[in-house]
Amino acid sequence: MTADIPASPPAPLKGVRVLDLSRILAGPWTAQMLADLGAEVIKIERPGSGDDTRGWGPPYAKADGDDGRGEAAYFMGANRGKKSLAIDLKSPDGAALVRKLAADSDILIENFKVGDLARYGLDPTSLHEINPRLIVCSITGFGQTGPRASQAGYDLMIQGMAGLMSITGPGDDQPGGAPTKVGVAVVDILTGLNAAIAILAALAERHRTGKGRHVDLALYDVCAASLANQAMNFLISGQSPVRMGNKHPNIAPYETYAAADGHLILAVGNDGQFRKFCQVAGLSDLPDDPDYATNSARVANRVALSAMLEPVLRGRMRDDWLEALKAVGVPCGPINTIQEVFADPHAVARGLVRDLPHATLGSVPTVSSPIRFDGDAPVSDRAAPVLGQDSADILESVLGLSRDDIDDLVARGVVQVSS
Repeated sequence: MTADIPASPPAPLKGVRVLDLSRILAGPWTAQMLADLGAEVIKIERPGSGDDTRGWGPPYAKADGDDGRGEAAYFMGANRGKKSLAIDLKSPDGAALVRKLAADSDILIENFKVGDLARYGLDPTSLHEINPRLIVCSITGFGQTGPRASQAGYDLMIQGMAGLMSITGPGDDQPGGAPTKVGVAVVDILTGLNAAIAILAALAERHRTGKGRHVDLALYDVCAASLANQAMNFLISGQSPVRMGNKHPNIAPYETYAAADGHLILAVGNDGQFRKFCQVAGLSDLPDDPDYATNSARVANRVALSAMLEPVLRGRMRDDWLEALKAVGVPCGPINTIQEVFADPHAVARGLVRDLPHATLGSVPTVSSPIRFDGDAPVSDRAAPVLGQDSADILESVLGLSRDDIDDLVARGVVQVSS
């Protein structure tokens, strides 16, 4: 299932230093992407507890004979390739050390409440005074401005407030019809992607201007912007889209159907594909019927169309349909479990799962970056760190502190060093 890591994976951000002051998912996902691309990412964590997601489990990965809790799968999924510096920002000495790191860094990512970092001299204005080239990316629920700027925001509530749940799940007229969240924290992930794009754009601009930027990313904005065609459907028609289960508001037939032994996805994207589907399904006259000849007509008559197709599709086994439809170029597919996804020969061939060395577990699997450069994926060279794993090394090699200085910081609770 796992793939070998290339000897020299692409590292286009080699030499770029990132301070990751963020927690949970959106910010850490951003920083993990930059780590995969070769950046040095120093994750700043609270001594004692670290990132909240270190306690988000089970499941936890544990070494043989380990009687402790182990490492949370959730944390490891968003923090590979990073170094961990456990430091108390509430301590004046701790905040001063992070400011020194920021003075010699390229990017800082944070998701504190609006204005909180000013207490530690780590707000964008203060940071740009000591390092005008620094790119600061602030990720919050609702952004740096607006009436909700001070309100905390988590993925689930943003999916509801920004419209995504209103179009996800079966309609009210269907069994179990209710607003439904997406099965992964998709707004956090999309925010991380947008943040990485913005940071890289600011990094490119800095090559011309020599100055950094303050990037403002709000989960709310990202979710609303990601409504895509559904947002445009409303803006053009004035009618709010509704939940349609697995149906598509603008295309038909484009949904899941029950075959004789399971479900399949039928994704007919144009009139030519519909004609090919009908030939396989024994409905060769249907594409010439004005009610179904065009996509617009099929959308207008989707209820009657589904009523016609459902008994036909139930008449054959799922894999028979998939084989026959793929043979004529009709987009279709099964609904795989996650186990089936990673066992699929295509996933194996693409190297979607990699093993990375871990400080206490030996090695752990991780989902590889989906990016490919000239056929190779950028892959971090180590798994997510244990809390404080790199504290001593960073303080010594980057900030030039002596071993006695580090021991003093540890004794006073300013810094935590992993054992």
